[in-house]
Amino acid sequence: MPQAAQFMNGPHGALAYRRRAGAGPGIVWLGGFRSDMLGAKAEYLDQWAAARGRAFLRFDYSGHGESSGAFEDGAIGDWAADALAVFDQLTEGPQILVGSSMGGWIASLVARARPERIAALIFIAPAPDFTEKLMWPSFTEAQREAILSEGRLEQPSDYSDEPEIITARLIEDGRAHLVMTGRLPIRRPVRILQGMKDDAVPYRHALEFAQLIDSDDIEITLTPDGDHRLSAPADLERLGASLDRLAR
Repeated sequence: MPQAAQFMNGPHGALAYRRRAGAGPGIVWLGGFRSDMLGAKAEYLDQWAAARGRAFLRFDYSGHGESSGAFEDGAIGDWAADALAVFDQLTEGPQILVGSSMGGWIASLVARARPERIAALIFIAPAPDFTEKLMWPSFTEAQREAILSEGRLEQPSDYSDEPEIITARLIEDGRAHLVMTGRLPIRRPVRILQGMKDDAVPYRHALEFAQLIDSDDIEITLTPDGDHRLSAPADLERLGASLDRLAR
């Protein structure tokens, strides 16, 4: 059974987190859109950290998992503010950020805001700017009109039994927090793990993202049969191996 969640006051209500004490640099997990901190990759990282005596922190953004708030009320800027609050209040010293999907966007914003605290970054199927580059272009004209006129769009989710709600605020706020508009001032080691059969975030998006990062130490691992989750045993082993090399 996972350890019980603890809670802290965040910018938008109570934020749930689980923290493991240990040596640094610590590991901070940044999950994806509508995901929570009890997913396969986060659980694997907790086990990895426990086996090595490494500090590890995971949390749920507002409107996600065990944190307070409604998902549809949130947007990229809110979740980035949540991440910064957790990072500032619950970690000390250098940290390795591990961002999955939307968490890659959030990790980029955290790294840009706290460059002196970042030891390295691992991006798993990174989806920076996905609202603008991937989501908005995929909508039909009728769907865009629904978002603009009604303020929201409900559609089936590939990852939940509940419908996925896309709000006009999510799209508009995303445009205020884009990171792929120029060079990204991230000058720490970067590892990108990406599946080539990812039907949510095409691997070319990860390659485009990598080309904008200023780091001179970037490694990209493309898994030919990898999907968006990258949670198969071999995927998790690759994640652990990347961390083993970065956390020496």
